[in-house]
Amino acid sequence: MSETGSRAEKVRTAVDIGGTFTDVFIQRGDGTIVTAKYPTQADPIEGVLAGMRQAGVSWEDVEFFSHGTTIATNALITRKFPRVALVTTEGFRDVLEIRRGDRESWDPYEEVAPPIVARRHRLTVRERIGYDGKVLQALDEDQARDVARILKRRAVEAVAVCFVNSFTNPEHEELMAEILQEELPGVSVTTSSDVLPEIFEYERFSTTVANAALVPIIGPYARSLEGRLSENGYDNDVLLLHSGGGVMTPALAEKYGARLAASGIAAGAIASRHIARMCGYENSIGFDMGGTSTDVSLTDNGVLGTTNRWSVEFGHPICFPSIEVLTIGAGGGSIAWLDDAGSLRNGPQSAGSEPGPACYGMSGEAATNTDANLVLGTVGKKLAGGVRELDEGQARAAIEKVAAPLGLDVETAAQSIIKVANANMADAIRLISIRKGHDPRDFALVGFGGAGPLHAAYLAKDLGIPTVIIPPHPGVTSAMGCMLVDVQHDLTTMYLADATEVDLGHLAESFRKLQADGRERLVAEHVAEQDMVFEYYVDTRYMGQWRAIAVPVSMPLTSLDEVVSTFHAQHLKEHNYADDNAGVEIYRISVRAIGVTPKPTVEPAELIDPATFTPTPAEMRRVLFPDETARLDTPVYDRADLPAGAVIAGPCIVDQLDSTTVVPPHTTARVDEWGNLLLQPTA
Repeated sequence: MSETGSRAEKVRTAVDIGGTFTDVFIQRGDGTIVTAKYPTQADPIEGVLAGMRQAGVSWEDVEFFSHGTTIATNALITRKFPRVALVTTEGFRDVLEIRRGDRESWDPYEEVAPPIVARRHRLTVRERIGYDGKVLQALDEDQARDVARILKRRAVEAVAVCFVNSFTNPEHEELMAEILQEELPGVSVTTSSDVLPEIFEYERFSTTVANAALVPIIGPYARSLEGRLSENGYDNDVLLLHSGGGVMTPALAEKYGARLAASGIAAGAIASRHIARMCGYENSIGFDMGGTSTDVSLTDNGVLGTTNRWSVEFGHPICFPSIEVLTIGAGGGSIAWLDDAGSLRNGPQSAGSEPGPACYGMSGEAATNTDANLVLGTVGKKLAGGVRELDEGQARAAIEKVAAPLGLDVETAAQSIIKVANANMADAIRLISIRKGHDPRDFALVGFGGAGPLHAAYLAKDLGIPTVIIPPHPGVTSAMGCMLVDVQHDLTTMYLADATEVDLGHLAESFRKLQADGRERLVAEHVAEQDMVFEYYVDTRYMGQWRAIAVPVSMPLTSLDEVVSTFHAQHLKEHNYADDNAGVEIYRISVRAIGVTPKPTVEPAELIDPATFTPTPAEMRRVLFPDETARLDTPVYDRADLPAGAVIAGPCIVDQLDSTTVVPPHTTARVDEWGNLLLQPTA
């Protein structure tokens, strides 16, 4: 490429940093795809730069960069936070520990972790706003300054301000924030009325505290990333993927750090929907199995499931809108172990990238799924195009420690490890599908991630899913998802009203205020007016309920009759009952402000006649499939050698740089015009 480069020579880049590998997905101006995988580094930015060097792309030629990161997720899991304080109304110091006064779950393995803010750093001030927004007791400014000085002496680095009923009137929170910023220059201050202006103080407090804890982590990271890329020649916006399935710039990420708490997992869900729809499937289940965890998502009639209440740590909800993804501890590095009853278990403990599975030869001694697949022959002795050399001897030695107490030989133990892992992942799919009223047999399974294609066919068989889709670049599909997203901000406000008595003019004005806020954010992120799109939602519920359903509306508003009708139908679908005669009320309204970004395009390939094509294997391998009693002579194909239209019959293995696909016996695989592998059982 030339230094200046024409439009055709420019490239679009997306990077997803996982727990084990940093994945790079690049599309050149002529549509050519370049991918790279690099082991995740202690300094994640080093992994990004190294991955780009591995791909042979100069930052000066990059015109678009989008990034999914686990920085926020890992901070919540490991609790490596700066010192955080909470300032709240007198009498509400312990909301974070009281929560809702219930156990939430009777699973003995799910214990609520201590609050992010220690009690000694939760301070109170005299103030009170009424439920209707009226000031019942003015903020005691002298006491507020005393609190600020105490926090200064304690060297806190971030403060969350959460006053009761501030969602109806932010006056006191804003004044408290001003005082804190005067007394504690340089300290990050987050107010609940800005982060989540909604009722239910526990959820609002929890979300605001999480945001306050993450801002001092995300802010420096985002600024450092922006600076490092600029030093290497990149001069456009750095876009960070957030949990809602959109992207934001570092300037906004510094303010709303908790939006990135599910950054990485959202990308895979977006990519899986995109791939399934290209293949003609409006219903799909995304199955993203990486080195540490498995993420499962569901798309129903082209719409990804979303949620307004989720958590990284059990018992600490984050209430920013998020794509609904179920994550379990099952990955290539998940450790096989025996419980106290002597039963074989798999995960959630993981060997991670360091020391990694025993076969990595980096002092890891525990048996993992990768070790089991290596012993069975479903993976070869090189990983990520030779970045990792795998040692079968060490894998066998690790599995022997599990096999001996069970009285099994190493091969049978390896099969058992894979079967347990598959059962865990199949259960996760059941939870996100059957539990929510969906029949998996009506869906296609999109298997991706570094380890997903190894297991996808077995999960489909277990669940009765008729088709498995393996994308062209499964190991970097989540990175590709980062390239498919738009700039997006979700803005909400409380709006409690009987649906039959709503003043449509006042409701429309409330929507306009949210839209103006969204437009301001998009302008700050350099989105052109013609690229702005706004979506409007009314959260509705039956009178007396507290769970609401978001119903889309169109502008201008002329009636809410269709909203009520849609709510009844959606309530019937989600909860299996509806009452057309019951009163319906509006709970909240929201606006989604979207800045549309250019998307990568792929031209379909011309299909060959499969009858004229005989695939040539790169090698033959003796493979012991999990459901078989003996090893089978199995052809291993290089995916690059399979043209569009080619059909291959199992048992076989399809190998490529970023992943390995297992096509079990009694299964066929077909390459479609988009380069996807479609696996289906034979009759």
